[in-house]
This record gives sequence, C-alpha cells and structure tokens, in this order.
Amino acid sequence: MNTRKTWFITGASKGLGLTLVKKLLTQGYNVAATSRTIDALKKAVGVETANFLPLAMNIVDEVDVDKAIKQTVAHFGSIDVVVNNAGYGQMGGLEELTDAEARTNFDVNVFGSLNVIRKVLPYLRTQQNGHIFNISSIGGFTGGFPAFGVYCASKFAVHGFTESLYHEVKPFGINVSLVMPGYFRTNFLEGDSIAKPQNEIAAYQNVRDVQNAHVNDINNNQQGDPEKAADVMIEVANQADPVLHLFLGADAYQAAQNKIELVQKDMEIFRALGTTTGFDN
Repeated sequence: MNTRKTWFITGASKGLGLTLVKKLLTQGYNVAATSRTIDALKKAVGVETANFLPLAMNIVDEVDVDKAIKQTVAHFGSIDVVVNNAGYGQMGGLEELTDAEARTNFDVNVFGSLNVIRKVLPYLRTQQNGHIFNISSIGGFTGGFPAFGVYCASKFAVHGFTESLYHEVKPFGINVSLVMPGYFRTNFLEGDSIAKPQNEIAAYQNVRDVQNAHVNDINNNQQGDPEKAADVMIEVANQADPVLHLFLGADAYQAAQNKIELVQKDMEIFRALGTTTGFDN
C-alpha cells in the first residue's frame, strides 16, 4: 500500500472530515485539508507535520477553490484522493424556509462540491488515476425526514451528479464513491453545522418534533463511530475496484432497505397501469 498518497479533504475542521484527517496523518498520508478559517482548522487537527497542508478555502468561490487545489499540487506534487465533505444541515419545513435559506444550503452542499470536482479533474485526468469521495447522507437516498426536505434535496442532488460522474470519469482510470452515512457521533447536529429555520410556522408540529429530536435527543447519542467510518473510507480508497454506493452504518443500511422495499411495492401496485402509456401498435 502506498502510504504517501495525497488526500484533499474539504470541511476538515469538524465532523467526519476532521476524524479522517487525523487518522490519515497518523498513517503517513499526505493531507491537504480545507476549512473556511485556517486557525480553526489548525487548532482542531492539533499537529504540525510536513505531510499536513492546512488551507483556508471558501468552497462557494470557484477562484478560491482553484487556488487551494493548485497549492496542494504545488506542495505535494499530486492529488490522489478527493473527499467532498464540506456541507451543513438545514432544518425546517419546505413552507417555512426562505428562498435564501434553501439556495444557500444548495450553494454549499451541491455547488461547492461541483467547484472542487471541476477544478481537480484536469489533474486526475492527466495522471490517469484518482478517487473522488462525495459525502452525501442516507437522507440523500431516502427523503422521509420532515424538517430536512431541503437538506435531503441537496444530498439527492449529490447522489445524482455522483452517479453521472462515476461513468464520465471511468475511462480516465478515476474511481468515484458516493458515501451515505447514517447517524454518526460528530458535531453535525450542533453549532454552525446545523441551521434552524428563521421563520417557524406553529402548525407544523411534526416538523418541530423531528427538529427537536435531532437537536436534543439524537445529538451525542448517535450509534455510529466516526473513527470506524474513517477506517472504512481509507480501506475503500485502497481497493482496485471500489464500490460506487457506500452506505455507512447499520441504520443507513436499514433505511436504504426500507426505501427499496417501498419503491418496489409502489411499482408493483401500479405496474399494470403505469406501463400502459406507450403508443398502440
């Protein structure tokens, strides 16, 4: 195994990104890690080594993204593994959220990752190898979460473009994995990793119940161990033919199975009617 691969990880000052950065550094990998503020990133990682390149990067600024990627290539000589981890959760019912709240969530979760992909692919294509991990969510596969409609929609978008990307870059020897974690015990449900709606509508009790459960009950009680999630990602990155769909967590697997069974059930109920839409011969 080549332990000197260079990883480029966004949103690295907290959550799964931070856990992954720390683990990679202890294993001897080169790691370029980005965050909005470099001081917070350095403090969170807590080490200064020759194989660690902390970078301040605004993921929604295409010029800034290009600069960070060029700095990484100049510093380490190449980029081998990209982890699009930057993102945040936007809570609130669809009627409650403003246009600005919804668009900002998409700007970070969707267009931020697209900025990275666009700017890093010329290097990966030239070297004819590489691996891109796009961090989605089980909410990007099954959207049945009141209070998380916009967030789930953004992750469904990540799911969609990742499946296309997988096929687009396969001829260049580039691997792509869509990561769909369940609940992991990180700080995703607190601070600036999660946003509450600016204008709550009292009628949506079901939305409030789910919102409050995530903030007050689920937070800090998640069954997923981020250290083990990072181990899985590192192992997948070292496989010759890695999977496209990477579910993480027993809860993610169960939720995905439930969604698949529901879709199959709905398809069968209306198969006779739904397949009658062609022209008569």
